[in-house]
Amino acid sequence: MANTSRRAFAKEVKVLVFTMTIRKRFGSSNCEDRCDCVIALPRYQARVEVQLRPSVLDPAGEATRSAAARLGIEGLQSLRIGKAIVLSLEADDANQAEAQVGVLCDRLLANPVTENWSISLEELQA
Repeated sequence: MANTSRRAFAKEVKVLVFTMTIRKRFGSSNCEDRCDCVIALPRYQARVEVQLRPSVLDPAGEATRSAAARLGIEGLQSLRIGKAIVLSLEADDANQAEAQVGVLCDRLLANPVTENWSISLEELQA
């Protein structure tokens, strides 16, 4: 990632954190009396699954498949290793939450050149 991309990403994160802090502290950016009210944003739990693209070799998966065969597990045709990330966040709505997690996936959690990712999102009850 180029330095300009890192700087732009860091700036986006700072703006996002600042905006969320203002919303939490003042209720919204338009709060007239600047009271100490706190508006609870909906909370979401996201599960991100990251896997290597099918065209990319998976040496860890192949080593695990071979070890399983040595343990007597028969019939494994393929085995691919991935990772799962579970996080919770506050957002105005599900679309915003999914967009924020998408930015995290594209720029931080997954390598878009070699990995695919998927998001499942659910709203947490208060």
